[in-house]
Amino acid sequence: FAVWPEVPVDANPYTHGFAVFLDLPIHPLVVHLPMALTVLLPLGVLAAWLLAWRGVPAHRSWWLPLVLLALLVGSGKVAEESGEDQEERVETIVPESAFEAHEDAAEQFLLLGTVVLILALPGAMDFRGAHWFRVAGSVATLAVLAAGWEVGHSGGLLVYRYHAGSAYGVGAVGGSSPGTVAPERSREDEEAR
Repeated sequence: FAVWPEVPVDANPYTHGFAVFLDLPIHPLVVHLPMALTVLLPLGVLAAWLLAWRGVPAHRSWWLPLVLLALLVGSGKVAEESGEDQEERVETIVPESAFEAHEDAAEQFLLLGTVVLILALPGAMDFRGAHWFRVAGSVATLAVLAAGWEVGHSGGLLVYRYHAGSAYGVGAVGGSSPGTVAPERSREDEEAR
């Protein structure tokens, strides 16, 4: 499995603990689950309404979006924690403003997801006003989708515009990394290569 050159364990402080799993930073491994759940959530809401329309008690079908929301919030928290663990390493490459924009978007996303989960929870109960909690929760999932889009977009900028992943690439430990902005090279430099 020697696809990438090995970095000596003592040279890389990120090979222990929560930040790295199987020699890969854990944040990119876990962020995709809450993003996928963000897209699936409105579909889960639609499925719950269709099940209710087909005769399944609405308070029972409402468990589908609630489970998706709970998984979204839980996996989002893991993604947030793993991102914080890797913050110092990535900040050496990424502009602070871009990193903070992503961090702020992630915090707002988690807060909104938690609020929507709490708001929608009574919809899974069987009482007269539970319908309105399902309606409010349904509409609020669109806000979660928008917030998830912002987190994903700002994270994508970190990776593809600012090359945040290069913090873990070859040459990243103890020297400059491929993601740092290099000074302009002269024609002589290029010819010497």
